Amino acid sequence: MAILTEQPIRLDPLIDQVRAPDRGGIASFLGLVRDHHQGKGVLGLDYSAYGPMAELETERIINEAARRWATVAVAVQHRIGSLTVGDTAVAIVAAAAHRGEAFDACRYVIEELKKRVPVWKREMYSDGSVAWVDPTVGVESKESRVHREGHNA
Repeated sequence: MAILTEQPIRLDPLIDQVRAPDRGGIASFLGLVRDHHQGKGVLGLDYSAYGPMAELETERIINEAARRWATVAVAVQHRIGSLTVGDTAVAIVAAAAHRGEAFDACRYVIEELKKRVPVWKREMYSDGSVAWVDPTVGVESKESRVHREGHNA
């Protein structure tokens, strides 16, 4: 299954990709188009990507997760093209022997996708303006979270 798609994302095929008898926990993340961004009303958005590089980098991230959590399997899809409020923009499913690894792998994959994968978002606002949005806004590393919270994790 391709990682980038212009079609609506369906969760069941992604779950089927990672389901196995030795995996008892499945965690998922869905990123939806919301109706606001930084105080502005959002009407819709366009996602574009450098396809070959986005697919390759996403595969690298999936492989990294598999190395970090030995029992994990991950499936990802990201929409490109025009989306409206409420559409699913990205879906990640992680399955592992136990729920903890599934949750950890799912979070790892979405955070790394936002930082590393060449997918760009252009938002259209209710006031008629349009803006490219930095995909790393809101992405926080463990190190910066530890520094902000003032303790070691």
